Amino acid sequence: MHIAVIGTGYVGLVTGACFAEYGVEVTCVDVDKGKIDRLNQGIIPIYEPGLDDIVEKNSKAGRLHFTTEIKSAIEQALVIFLAVGTPPREDGSPDMSFYKSAAKDIAEHMNCYKVLVTKSTVPVGTGKWLREFIKENQKKQINFGVASNPEFLREGAAIEDFMRPDRVVIGSNEQDAIAIMKDLYRPLYLIETPIVITSLEAAELIKYAANAFLATKISFINEIANLCDKIGCDVHDVARGMGMDKRIGNKFLHPGPGFGGSCFPKDTRALSTVAKHFGTESRIVDTVIEVNDLQRKAMIPKIESLVGDFAGKHIAVLGLSFKPETDDMRESPAIDIIKEMQARGAKIKAFDPVAMEEAKHYLPDIDYAADEYAAIEGADALVFMTEWNQFRALDMEKVKNLLNFPKIIDLRNIYEPKDMRNLGFEYVGVGR
Repeated sequence: MHIAVIGTGYVGLVTGACFAEYGVEVTCVDVDKGKIDRLNQGIIPIYEPGLDDIVEKNSKAGRLHFTTEIKSAIEQALVIFLAVGTPPREDGSPDMSFYKSAAKDIAEHMNCYKVLVTKSTVPVGTGKWLREFIKENQKKQINFGVASNPEFLREGAAIEDFMRPDRVVIGSNEQDAIAIMKDLYRPLYLIETPIVITSLEAAELIKYAANAFLATKISFINEIANLCDKIGCDVHDVARGMGMDKRIGNKFLHPGPGFGGSCFPKDTRALSTVAKHFGTESRIVDTVIEVNDLQRKAMIPKIESLVGDFAGKHIAVLGLSFKPETDDMRESPAIDIIKEMQARGAKIKAFDPVAMEEAKHYLPDIDYAADEYAAIEGADALVFMTEWNQFRALDMEKVKNLLNFPKIIDLRNIYEPKDMRNLGFEYVGVGR
């Protein structure tokens, strides 16, 4: 089988590379010639563990191709994945302009039966719209199938998530399209991956609903953490006791400065917009969005409790990306928190293992250090912003000697409060 993937962003590149790893012939298409040239040279535009090896292996094997020539890619493919960006507009609704442009190209170059598959996260009803749009823009009437196949890739673990997923969702109202999609995912039958067959609309909603629910768990435990701070108990004990209940589970019960990234903020806002569009309310989701915004702001007085007046203070920040194992800075809590500290007169020196180049687009006027200890040297306090593994076992005697004052604000609860205080640090966590 030959497939085309339109869009070589995070989702498109991982999707194309992993299908090639299954043995499928894959052509990845993008309008950005510079990006395609770099991919053909083996230069990966994003940081994702293991992705470079899979791209190199399958490119050399001749199964994975990168091109700007959309016509030939569409003509050869039986299945065409739309994996273009759908960034949020100011009102929270997704910008569908890139999606519409890709759909127009498909309609123009369709030469025989194809299955058009939405991989991007799109509003409910997009699949229905796609069918009508393609029909209206075809040069001649050619039959085609439409399906929704939402992605559930965690940044930093995307390869594992694609190759060994919890489930595969295939949404379509056409048996031929469903049969072709099931055949494409046949390698997963060997590991007994559940294949969930739904309507187009249900598949489109599943992605929003799943992300909104996970975001809800994060906002919930953040509120509980704030309560723990007032009560004087440990949120880790509360989360552990909750998580042992199989109806709840222990995932996403880790308090911090709020969720970020390319999915949760965008998808919660989009789901709220979808609800309004269909004339219903999304009170829980709306509150999750509000709680997440407030959680970032709540970190400032937490830092201030140790630092005092920010004016003229030097603050070391470890971690900038919204989570470890990615260079993604989109909606990272670090951005808002650092900007607020700067607005109050603090000087920031930061280190992140992989995200500093990307961070410069969002935080151009902070100092970037060569390593974690260089960031800490001469600082009045240390703030842990992202829980990278290499920050979990720092030489704390060295850290104390490098700091002007032994003050740590741990916004990811990496360390144990009692241990830090026994080492002579003033220490503040989240809900601890």
